[in-house]
Amino acid sequence: MQQDDTVLILGGGQAAAQCAASLRRFGWEGRIIIAGEEPHPPYQRPPLSKDYLSGAIEEDRLWLQPPETWQAQSVELRLGVKAEAIDRGAKTVRFNDGSVEAYTHLVIATGARVRPLPVPGAELDGVRYLRTIADVDRLKADVVPGKQIAIIGAGYIGLEAAAVATKLGAKAVVIEAMPRCLARVAVPELSQFYREAHGRRGVEFFCDAQVVSLKGDDGHITGVELASGENVACDSALVGIGVIPNAEIAAEAELETGNGIHVDTACQTRDASIYAIGDVAAQPYWLSGDRLRIESVPNAIEQGKQAAAAICGAPAPKPEVPWFWSDQFDLKLQTAGLFQGADTLVERVTGEEQRSFFHLKDGALIAADCINDPQSFMAAKMMIAKGLAPDAAALADTGQAMKDVMKQAMAAG
Repeated sequence: MQQDDTVLILGGGQAAAQCAASLRRFGWEGRIIIAGEEPHPPYQRPPLSKDYLSGAIEEDRLWLQPPETWQAQSVELRLGVKAEAIDRGAKTVRFNDGSVEAYTHLVIATGARVRPLPVPGAELDGVRYLRTIADVDRLKADVVPGKQIAIIGAGYIGLEAAAVATKLGAKAVVIEAMPRCLARVAVPELSQFYREAHGRRGVEFFCDAQVVSLKGDDGHITGVELASGENVACDSALVGIGVIPNAEIAAEAELETGNGIHVDTACQTRDASIYAIGDVAAQPYWLSGDRLRIESVPNAIEQGKQAAAAICGAPAPKPEVPWFWSDQFDLKLQTAGLFQGADTLVERVTGEEQRSFFHLKDGALIAADCINDPQSFMAAKMMIAKGLAPDAAALADTGQAMKDVMKQAMAAG
């Protein structure tokens, strides 16, 4: 390592910030540059659809650390610039303002962008997306008493926004193309729980409903037309139908891509000087070997550490079980692991709105969805990491504490 060596990080989110911080922690003495498209310093995205949308926190509470702290750490922030091309031979990146930065190591943390709604009327005023601070600033005026907002897409972002809108006095109507909410990310039992919980609080659902157009008057949206012929009236519409990884710059540089940028367990691409982390990276999952692109804050943090360790020649961090969370109304969902491939579902019900769903494969616990049940979440996360096979009947038995169920599984394993 030379003091004039440079790590150039493209992107200004959680993964980029963690990578920069970890580089200093692991002893990197050279330059660190974070180059991001937005005018803000690196910030958290999860609160956008919850506390920031509701007004519970101000913008500066989103920042991962104040700008002066980045300066104190000798991390250069280049804000409001977009990387346009990577020259792997020259080891440079060209930006949209005409500038060129040289790098010793390049870390691509460009994240993902919202998937646009491909129907007539999508350009109308009042059609919203939720990915950035600016998106939420526009959305805030739509979630007030007397307004009706159509939320197109019943994933976690859509349901979180529906919860906030309802709490603020707006009427939320959720429209989902699949037969159930959370269809792409949850088992039917969890979907049903959330649909019923939202329904009890006044959220209306249209599932198995195809949007064919957005209707407007004088350039502003007034309704959502469905394939059934129904028209859902609204004052605004929030589109949340998934994201697209910003991997084009890597593909154009002839790096391997496919639903993200392909990296190894150290987040390294096939070019030894280029890494990819966060929502844009597709990495082998250490518990299964499957190449996955995981959109979560814990994954962004872990990959930021992995790339920094590899760059500095430090020991690789111990891999962690993926985990996620979602806050909707007074329901806190904590998920550990990935349920895909499970062959057994065990439900543990401790109250009308407190329960957990455990997913097993060949007897071993591979994932758990825990609602207002932090003890089950922590125990499940530890059991998944250890590859344990807890007794299914014990998991369902609320008379047994989860720590005891884990001890039994450890003794048997």
